[in-house]
Amino acid sequence: MDFPLELLINAVIAGVLLGGFYIAVTVGISIAFGMLDIVNIAHPAFIILGSYIAYIVNAQTGLDPILAGVLMMPVFYVLGAAVYQVYYLSFERRGQEALRGLAFFFGILFITEVGLVLVFGVDYRYVEASYVGPALHFAFIDLPYRLLIPCILSLVMLGVLDLFLSRTFLGRAIKAVSQDQGALALMAANPIRIKRIAFGISIATTALAGAFLIIIQPVEPSVGREYIGRVFAIAVLGGLGSLPGTVIGAMLLGIVESITATFYGPSWAPAVAFGFLLLTLAFRPSGLLGR
Repeated sequence: MDFPLELLINAVIAGVLLGGFYIAVTVGISIAFGMLDIVNIAHPAFIILGSYIAYIVNAQTGLDPILAGVLMMPVFYVLGAAVYQVYYLSFERRGQEALRGLAFFFGILFITEVGLVLVFGVDYRYVEASYVGPALHFAFIDLPYRLLIPCILSLVMLGVLDLFLSRTFLGRAIKAVSQDQGALALMAANPIRIKRIAFGISIATTALAGAFLIIIQPVEPSVGREYIGRVFAIAVLGGLGSLPGTVIGAMLLGIVESITATFYGPSWAPAVAFGFLLLTLAFRPSGLLGR
């Protein structure tokens, strides 16, 4: 197929912006799955919950949805810490976190989706903000603000998290907790407390990711299912627990999906993206930046 240069450039740029959004969606999984060995398949459900809270706040008060997401991050942190405590007491402490823990998070996913359906129905919801419609234009290049702003803020959030994890004692403890809990305890750090904090942080990111999602597209309760495969694919592709790898994986997946959707149709985008993932794992099973 002959790819017009202007269309190809716009597709790549759109893919980069989409990849920026995927960073916000995936960074929590990179922490929970990559650093804590917790397979939280309910992660997209928390993102959708964040979208609906941003919708409610925006509809009731007119507050900017992104600001609403930022304000809800401490609440989601507490929610995440509480979820981990239940998970620990019920499964991890008994050594049953593998299959039963997976069922636990699947139950959260199902209950959250059904609860949102009962409250809001299955109609699509959207928010209003001055940057939802307009775009920035450079010659033949279009930069929609609804993608550009989430991309920039996602990179900022990831940069702050990376600094926290690499420059603070608590951050380094989070990185170490899945490697040697005994050694961590010898340094006067309670591994369970560290994991509770880390999981709370992973869920706190979903409040902002949910606000980004409802800015980019209207949402309904089952939309989160579309992201279950994507978040784990990006986390594995980049290298489990690697935040720089998350950036690379998200950008690659976003670009591949955008180019495929532009030239071959959106229905092919997920298949090509996951095919790309399988090829990567065939040649580098640890991911691009995995150890």
